[in-house]
Amino acid sequence: MEQISVSPVFVGRGTEIGTLNAALRRAAAGQPQAVLVGGEAGVGKTRLVEEFLTAACGPGVVTTLGGCLEVGAEGLPYAPLATALRRLHRSLGVELERAAQGMEGHLTRLLPEFGADDTEPNDEFSRAQLFEHTARLFERLSVDRTIVLVVEDLHWSDRSTRELLAYLIRTLHRARVLIVATYRSDDLHRRHPLRPFLAELDRLRTVQRVELYRFERGEVAAQLAGILGTDTLDRQLVDRIHRRSEGNPFFVEELAGAHRDGCDTGLTDSLRDLLLVRVEALPDQTQRMLRIAAEGGSYVEHALLEAVLDESEDVLIDALRNAVGVNVLRPDTDGEGYRFRHALVREAISDDLLPGERYRINRRYATALEKDGSLACNNGLPARLANYWYHAHDPGRALPTALEAARVARRRNAFAEQLGMLERALELWDEVSDEVGAENLRPAGWAGTYPPCGHAGGACRLLHLVDLLAEAVLAARRAGDRDRGLSLAKRAFKLLDEEAEPERAAWFRMQRALMLGHLRRSGSDEEIERAQQLVAGLPASPVQAEVFALAAGHAMLGDPVEADRELAERAVAIAREVGADAVEQHARMTLGNLSAYFGEPEAGLALLTDAVERSRRTGPVDVLCRGLNNLSSLLLSLGRAAEAEALAREGLAVARGNGLLANIGALLTGNLVESLLALGHPAEAEQLLADLEDDPTARAYHPFLDRLRAELRLDQGDLAAAEEYLERARVAGRQVRQAQHDLPMARLAMRVATRAGQPLQARAELLAVLDHLAERPTDRGLSDGCLYGLLPVLVEGAAGEADSRGSAAADLGRPVVLRRVAEVAAQLRPRTALHRGWAALLAAELARAEETDTPEQWAAVVQQLRDTGLGCPLGQALYRQAEALLVAGRREAAVEPLREVQALATAGRYLRQDIGRLTARSGLSLAAHPVAAARPAQPAGPADQFGLTPRERDVLHRLAQGRTNRQIAEELYISPKTASVHVSNILAKLSVGSRGEAAALAHRLHLLGA
Repeated sequence: MEQISVSPVFVGRGTEIGTLNAALRRAAAGQPQAVLVGGEAGVGKTRLVEEFLTAACGPGVVTTLGGCLEVGAEGLPYAPLATALRRLHRSLGVELERAAQGMEGHLTRLLPEFGADDTEPNDEFSRAQLFEHTARLFERLSVDRTIVLVVEDLHWSDRSTRELLAYLIRTLHRARVLIVATYRSDDLHRRHPLRPFLAELDRLRTVQRVELYRFERGEVAAQLAGILGTDTLDRQLVDRIHRRSEGNPFFVEELAGAHRDGCDTGLTDSLRDLLLVRVEALPDQTQRMLRIAAEGGSYVEHALLEAVLDESEDVLIDALRNAVGVNVLRPDTDGEGYRFRHALVREAISDDLLPGERYRINRRYATALEKDGSLACNNGLPARLANYWYHAHDPGRALPTALEAARVARRRNAFAEQLGMLERALELWDEVSDEVGAENLRPAGWAGTYPPCGHAGGACRLLHLVDLLAEAVLAARRAGDRDRGLSLAKRAFKLLDEEAEPERAAWFRMQRALMLGHLRRSGSDEEIERAQQLVAGLPASPVQAEVFALAAGHAMLGDPVEADRELAERAVAIAREVGADAVEQHARMTLGNLSAYFGEPEAGLALLTDAVERSRRTGPVDVLCRGLNNLSSLLLSLGRAAEAEALAREGLAVARGNGLLANIGALLTGNLVESLLALGHPAEAEQLLADLEDDPTARAYHPFLDRLRAELRLDQGDLAAAEEYLERARVAGRQVRQAQHDLPMARLAMRVATRAGQPLQARAELLAVLDHLAERPTDRGLSDGCLYGLLPVLVEGAAGEADSRGSAAADLGRPVVLRRVAEVAAQLRPRTALHRGWAALLAAELARAEETDTPEQWAAVVQQLRDTGLGCPLGQALYRQAEALLVAGRREAAVEPLREVQALATAGRYLRQDIGRLTARSGLSLAAHPVAAARPAQPAGPADQFGLTPRERDVLHRLAQGRTNRQIAEELYISPKTASVHVSNILAKLSVGSRGEAAALAHRLHLLGA
């Protein structure tokens, strides 16, 4: 069958490839191996082998392949070995002939190209010699190379081939040979001859069994992306093909080809023919039973099938036995029913039905279930009834059953299934009537806080189309299908008169704003503003409270003003008045954040803590997760990392246990990672990020998380990886700008630029932040909410300016930059210990940039930061304190702060390198019993004949580089006077009269070492 849709991208199978590669390494080391790869038809055995062979080909490895042929029950004898040897002959030529010398008579039976006369007797001894000579041939060939022998489709193999393979596997003890064999596990019926063969080989320690399983949804998506040549796939397309293919890669390829050809509902003719081969060979009565069973669904109860088939029990049992015997149906182990071997087999049978035949069978199923619901032994009765009536083409019964199925799905939090049923109801709506009785669907709390009726006064007795659209919009948003939700909301607006029904219109505007925000698209601001206008003058209601709460929460993420806090307070009051508890807690959480933002951190913490506690008791869990995330973030910004860590862990546990990782998992994980980094646990933080990538239910790639990955890589000294993650985070983050993420991103970019030796790029990042602040309205000062992100940025900028002193390009604009930083710093009013510590660090870095800092100033900064209990930025302050002490000539006093910073768990690789360079330049030792100069014993060199001390050698190095006494003093943390004394001593010991003569002599006599 022609493969027309093979994915150019090899998907998944990392474990299996790893097993094959490990076996190849052992074989290359002289330990022959065998790997048996099993799996159902189409699961990807051949593709796996192809990818492995492609990667294995290289110096010292020769691969060859042969396949068994489907000719009768036992195939052709030795066919795969003959093919494999023929390919070896083509690739090795004379070398193969040389290896076969003396054995050609027997080997000619495998490969006539050996050219020998086949005069050997045909008896059991000759067969044994054939086996032995074949083994010896592979031993000879593998002396100078590793041989990989692949045999495909072992389920079609003949007995002789199996026995020869078993002989090779058992007797090749020292040869560098890897044998790989594939077989279809679904073809192995109880009496298949391959079963005992596999059982026998399982006992050998050199044999491994690998079973290929079907793809998960993510792997199907990756395969589809490769086939269709796009990185953006429609979620519904992926879900549909994953569901219909059940993860079988071959079926995915066929369905992708069908989709590309415009056939999204049926099967291609080639695939249908393949699937129906076994069915068409069955007796007519069995085929009739299978046609009826195919319309019953993926699982059909025996009692239901009996009721629909209307045949005697003996006839049904006989038909079922035939179908099970050929592996078309299989008894279900969990109930009294049957399943098709594969969903597409069922679909192929169903597609082969005539239209009238399909309608009649579905009507019989629906009628039987309505008469006796106990015939269906699972809890999916509403959905099954809805499906049967829908496929029976009876809209009058299909619509109410679809609505009931949607109600049940919503009750079970199955929002995707709910959406599917609601969309079916929308499809059927016009075929039935403009309105149906509300008793068909309306549950308590219809559509959350959606207004139940647009008419003034009285209860709404009829379900309107706009009501159905509201429920579908909510289901789409909850199911994560936000594009579909936007489309449904657009349809609803065509039915709504905003002036006549402002509350309903505001509700839809609010849903659109939420979905646009999740999709990181523009327009949410406008939708929120319009929703506020619509409900502004209305009586208090849950919708009004939710609109105000949403508006305040949206403003909180940007650049809020006092009016936003007042709006949050109003939302709290209205929600409490109308009894909308979840909305009230949302609004109180927003109010808590805004209170902290505007200089009342304790009041904000109290509000958030109380809202979280109430949500723990009453739910819902999404509100609780949001509160735990907000509270964790606020505590972290206040320097209370241990408390933030505990809350982030709780939030992740709640989110994971309730399927909300995709919604808020990235933010909670980011908070936890930041807390761990602040507490000095980078290894755990990195493992947490790695685990998230392996979780298919979470959003592992998020600007927040990528920024943290970049910080981890930077602290580990991997500058290239840090730059890559930073760029990825910035590209994704440009879609939605939030100060809480933008400022840390800017600081990281400055750190990366500084470590890359690009001080002007670091300055450009700083100036971009300062320019953005300057664009703020003059009547809006810098609130407390800016401190957590802004202070570290300013500190990084000031430190970068101090570090770049001496660079002509950087020196040029430094005074202006420092003045702008100082002006912004003067506007800040830090109230917490952490913020005061950062502010003190900023003042000290600004002084260092002006060369006016003192050891005493740094000591005060260290004390303030030590009180916060956080290792960062304490490590930076300790390092700077040591530098200042060395510059002041207090070398012994510098040891203790360096020891302390070295012991900090938060000290990254770059800081440790800085400490190493500092101690080397200053001649200090951080050992428990320090000496003036910590230098390992070195063999006598040319400089020893002149009696130069280690410190004089350091000075000579810099003198030879053209440094002045002042520059030498700065680099070695000594006074200019001491540097002058060292230079005079060097000139005397070398018996030269000038610095230039000393440098020339040092180079000529190799006094400077390598």
